[in-house]
Amino acid sequence: MIRPASRSRSEWLVTLPSLAWLGLFVLVPAIMVFAIALKASTPAGGIGEGWSLDAFRDLRNPAYLHLAWRTLWISSVTTALCVGMGLPAAYAIARSSPRLRTTLLLLVMIPFWTNFLVRVFAWNQILHSEGLLARAFRATGLLGDSGTLLYNSGAVVLVSVYAYLPFAILPLYAAIEKFDFSLLDAARDLGATARRALFSIFLPGIARGLGTATLFVFVPMLGSYVVPDLVGGTDGEMLGTRIAQRNFADRNLPAAAALAAVLTLFVLIPMLLPRRQHPAG
Repeated sequence: MIRPASRSRSEWLVTLPSLAWLGLFVLVPAIMVFAIALKASTPAGGIGEGWSLDAFRDLRNPAYLHLAWRTLWISSVTTALCVGMGLPAAYAIARSSPRLRTTLLLLVMIPFWTNFLVRVFAWNQILHSEGLLARAFRATGLLGDSGTLLYNSGAVVLVSVYAYLPFAILPLYAAIEKFDFSLLDAARDLGATARRALFSIFLPGIARGLGTATLFVFVPMLGSYVVPDLVGGTDGEMLGTRIAQRNFADRNLPAAAALAAVLTLFVLIPMLLPRRQHPAG
């Protein structure tokens, strides 16, 4: 019989490599980012001596607040669309025959075989003002002569849904595949309507999958850089693109670090919310 002390020591030894990896490549860089954000910037764009809150004071600019709001609503809309579209897709995959299920899962994962940048650039060409899609919309009167499908928030949402939809489908499928569907039959036998069974039995039963899918889409969307940069333009700019601009174009490292620190807080909030425990009462 294994004593509790030995079991606890064994668990720590198994967990230690993962903790060391996270500490070295996640915690330490995050601390460095916050430290750089508290430094003054040099005229050449480097990190100056001493400590300063100027980088955070600059974030009170209404332009940054507007950018943060745009990042939040684009990320929220993209997440809602991915989860809303991924739920019926995952349900259909989980309820299909084993042979068809393998094929459908393969189709979901095929986009991962192509480089992410290549896929987003392909959408840039699809939505281009001289592309076939834009020409077809102009021919049917759905798009004006000076209108464009690119460089707006709608294009960012569209391409982001395409890019992140598999990240919603896979955890939802994992949750639905383990769900006991006899519970739905029991609920119907007890007089529950299909709508009541859906909201009272099915969705709570896959709540963990819903939460995972939401985090898998929302968290990377907050820091999205490639999609807004290639298809968003000025009207679709997000915090990720502004951080890259401050870092590479302006060479203002403290300003970039301050924006990254705020973005880190945005990421931590949705990750910590599911862990909150409401007091009984």
